[in-house]
Amino acid sequence: MDYKTDLDKLRHSCSHIMAEAVKKLWPDVKVAIGPAIDTGFYYDFQKEEPFTDQDLKKIEKEMRRITARKPKFKQSFMPREEALKLFEKHGEVFKVELISGLPDKEVSLYQTGDGFVDLCKGPHVDNAGEIKAFKLLSVAGAYWRGDEHKPQLQRIYGTCFFNEEELKAYLTQLEEAQRRDHRMLGKQLDLFSTNAEIGGGLVLWHPKGALIRHLAEEFCKKEHLAAGYEFVISPHIGRAQLWETSGHLQWYQENMYSPMDIEGQDYYIKPMNCPFHIMIYKNTLRSYRDLPLRYAEWGTVYRYERGGVLHGLLRVRGFTQDDAHIFCRPDQMPQEIDRVLNFCLFILRSFGFQEFQAYLATRDPQKSAGDPGKWEPATEALRAALTRANIPYAMDEGGAAFYGPKIDLKIKDAIGREWQLSTIQFDFNLPERFNLSYAGEDGGEHRPYMIHRALMGSMERFFGVLIEHFAGAFPLWLAPTQVLIIPLREEHQTYAGNIKEDLQKKGIRVIIDQRNESLNKKIREGTIKKIPYLLVVGEKEVQNNTVAVRKYGEGDKGTCAEGEFIDRIVQEVQLKKH
Repeated sequence: MDYKTDLDKLRHSCSHIMAEAVKKLWPDVKVAIGPAIDTGFYYDFQKEEPFTDQDLKKIEKEMRRITARKPKFKQSFMPREEALKLFEKHGEVFKVELISGLPDKEVSLYQTGDGFVDLCKGPHVDNAGEIKAFKLLSVAGAYWRGDEHKPQLQRIYGTCFFNEEELKAYLTQLEEAQRRDHRMLGKQLDLFSTNAEIGGGLVLWHPKGALIRHLAEEFCKKEHLAAGYEFVISPHIGRAQLWETSGHLQWYQENMYSPMDIEGQDYYIKPMNCPFHIMIYKNTLRSYRDLPLRYAEWGTVYRYERGGVLHGLLRVRGFTQDDAHIFCRPDQMPQEIDRVLNFCLFILRSFGFQEFQAYLATRDPQKSAGDPGKWEPATEALRAALTRANIPYAMDEGGAAFYGPKIDLKIKDAIGREWQLSTIQFDFNLPERFNLSYAGEDGGEHRPYMIHRALMGSMERFFGVLIEHFAGAFPLWLAPTQVLIIPLREEHQTYAGNIKEDLQKKGIRVIIDQRNESLNKKIREGTIKKIPYLLVVGEKEVQNNTVAVRKYGEGDKGTCAEGEFIDRIVQEVQLKKH
């Protein structure tokens, strides 16, 4: 057993104790399911009145009463029909539905405490006394089996660790994560919003947020050109035939929106950009000398997500990918994968991310296209690239795209959380489905390989992660307002205006706070807006041609000559310091 396996077992056991406590406090509540998850555990319940914060405290107290008695987790097996009668007798409709769908003649049950019996295969800890460090966190809505047409339940989330030190560290991280929540900061800093009248999962970029996005894209596009990419632009919709050829209607339709009828033909709004880039490739006869071709596009795509899983910028329905597709000869493929991987690391490091974990996703036999025999060499090619780049990786069995294996690259943010951003996908299927070819050195037709890649993933998700990584205090080169000048009195406005003009000539984004408010209030509000530099100017600064500098997060930095400050800030922008 390893740490994660043992922790999952402890958390699963804790979810059973929570369910038992709920049933003791509210006997009429119906129980559904309660698995361990990456951050702890949850259990779904059907209860007429919503659970409150006070209820969570009551449940925790009851859980501690149960664990103090150290009851054992006892497994038993019961014929399927008897188990059905047992749960029908107690009105546990969700357990009855689960058992009815099981093919087994015998089902596994676990009993804890004062006769609480749950449908479960286990495993569990030996006794509830092993469960010591736990905390109930929140309540959310959930549909039975994730189906919005089925009963709505209440999901209680909790977490559990082996000791209080681990639990305390996690709760501290959770508090920090709440402080960094991109939805709260997005509103506070006026960066973006969503609007029910427009529709869930569709993002409105406000001027400040749009400026940060522009700066990020501008930097990345410049680096793409330097790395040998060519930019293309493709439409937002395409005929059904295009998506049939690509395989999306066979393998991906559940994530696509309904077709629209245009002059008697079905068109789909695009969930991906790849078929359009393929058609650009096909538009011209290609020679082996032309390859590799690297097509890049900041392409906006639309994918269906259930309303219940939409989450700020991190889970949306419309998003813009920094997408690219590389068409190469088989002999060029290893080098191209290496180039993409290294380019990806360079881009992410440029935004301040330094820790990475890769996942190598393999074929799902139930959801994959093409010859299974070609999947293994493709998977090995990606594995070899990770080895050459000396990047630690784990296997994601069955997690590949339908057209080929992939590398998913996760970054760690400032408080140690992992985020999925980048993906590099090897594809030998779409070149076959679209009958792509190039003229080889031997004069014959040959099939190119194709590499799909998105480095930031999507601008929406990347921006959400960036907000949380920096807690809204963006590095100087990305900050929408880089300098706020605060003149002490009206007679200092002219000097403040001259400084503003000098900074703007150097490309610095600067504003003057001319309001008739106190200095402390202006400083406080500038700090709340997380503006990197505040410059206070009064009579002394006017006389000496200086500025009094305050830096976000560091406070008073003293006084320096205006020219010295401008040189320093320009250099900081150029170096993209974080």
